Amino acid sequence: MAVRVEEQVLPTWKDGAVMRWVTSVDHKKIGLIYIWSAFVFFVGGGSMALAIRLQLAQADQEIATQGSFNALTTMHGTVMVFLFAMPLLAGIGNYLVPLMIGARDMAFPRLNALSLWIYMIGAIVLLGSFGAKGGAAQAGWTAYTPLSGPDYAPELGQDLWILGLHLVGISSLLGSINFLVTIVNMRTQGMSWTRIPLFVWSMVAQSILILLTIPVIAAALLLLLLDRQAGTSFFLPDGGGSAVLYQHLFWFFGHPEVYILVLPAFGIVSEVIPVFARKPIFGYKAVAFSSLGIALISMIVWGHHMFTVGLGDGLNGFFMVATYLVAIPTGIKVLNWTATLWRGNLTFRTPMLFAVGMVALFLIGGLSGVVVANYPVDYQLHDSYYIVAHFHYTIIGGMVLGIFAGLYHWFPKMTGRMYDERLGKWHFWLFTLGFSLTFVPQHMLGLMGMPRRVYTYDREGLFEVYNLVSTIGAWLMALAVLIFIVNVVRSWRSGPRAGSDPWLADTLEWYASSPPAEHNFDSVPYVASHRPLRDLRRRLGGERDG
Repeated sequence: MAVRVEEQVLPTWKDGAVMRWVTSVDHKKIGLIYIWSAFVFFVGGGSMALAIRLQLAQADQEIATQGSFNALTTMHGTVMVFLFAMPLLAGIGNYLVPLMIGARDMAFPRLNALSLWIYMIGAIVLLGSFGAKGGAAQAGWTAYTPLSGPDYAPELGQDLWILGLHLVGISSLLGSINFLVTIVNMRTQGMSWTRIPLFVWSMVAQSILILLTIPVIAAALLLLLLDRQAGTSFFLPDGGGSAVLYQHLFWFFGHPEVYILVLPAFGIVSEVIPVFARKPIFGYKAVAFSSLGIALISMIVWGHHMFTVGLGDGLNGFFMVATYLVAIPTGIKVLNWTATLWRGNLTFRTPMLFAVGMVALFLIGGLSGVVVANYPVDYQLHDSYYIVAHFHYTIIGGMVLGIFAGLYHWFPKMTGRMYDERLGKWHFWLFTLGFSLTFVPQHMLGLMGMPRRVYTYDREGLFEVYNLVSTIGAWLMALAVLIFIVNVVRSWRSGPRAGSDPWLADTLEWYASSPPAEHNFDSVPYVASHRPLRDLRRRLGGERDG
């Protein structure tokens, strides 16, 4: 009688605690690596901002030289946009989109991993410019020519900046292709386009914008690199080129980039508010299609960044009107969020605080944007601290607060544990207070004539007071972020256990265990509306909300 001997399976190099993550193609692990890495860069970029504010806290400071200050402002903007904001949203999308549509993974798992590690290499190249001869790039995060050309920025740091952005752009392109293919082809049974979660709609709009705009900035950076290294003159006026052409190419990407960052935050808020208002989103289809409307209109407004270059009244008038038009689909979202809150059974947990705070602060940023959309007014405020304040109100007020709302909302799903609610509320109030102290005075400074990117000034009085208040506000924001980090670390290690659906939410990711299994679902309920879990609770007789 034959005896079967079990073959012993020996561990391989892939089975180590670290290598299991490095070699993984699981969308959830890839998403978490994106989130962790992007947050590290957020701390780094924020530290650069604190150094900038220390230099400007008083008149005639000598903490930083002009060159080091220019490097700080350049790398702060670059890190925050390309190494923090876009990758962190990609990480949240990676984690949630397959779960939300009832899929087991992304359409192309290996391409997903490739996108992650190209981003990591790009980040290393970009930050490696600090160690290059002459230091990091100093031409601003927009890298306007001729300041970024060979005559004004001859050192290697600017070339590494260009190469790093090329790699990060390739990562974003691969990721957006993966998102679109996954959403189009891998939705579960019954999940039609009018039943997919609103966060998924926002990722569709974001992915379309990335596919349309990243190739344009890649072409601009390639031509800039040729001007620097191959003797061409695409953007160099002395050789017959046009510096304004670079601005057109950059802002054709640069303005949609604002919505590449903000649209997923809109999607997060559209998921959080209904859960904590115990009501369905008001006007689901209007909110969903307004994301596509914002994406479409954002493609035709880039010229409002160039009102002062001499486009003429005809083009300036067109871009002014187009900028006003983008307020329509954005206003639809704000009105629908407000209508969802109206007469809801509101619970102000930390995700809800950040979601409502995001709506309020982004609205302020939008209103200041309407001011500078008027091109005669922009002539006075262009390249002043008013623009700095407006930009941060839209990006921090709109995107960062939305991200924090999402991280708190889905923290139980990602970790299986609940966060500390008290620390979460301290985080919210300190962050929003610090944010207001930082950027409200910068509006005043812009109106008083303070240019952006100056490394020192000699005016005292209110000029110095506003800068000091702005610096104090920045440090309050840093304290709030420290509280967030402590909350995350403590709660992940020893927070109370969370069930699969602690919020009684409506979307499919809450049907999976917390954290989800590697294969996500054992089974997926049939989707009959955009609120599948609410439908399931009703069928089981456990309906407890509206």
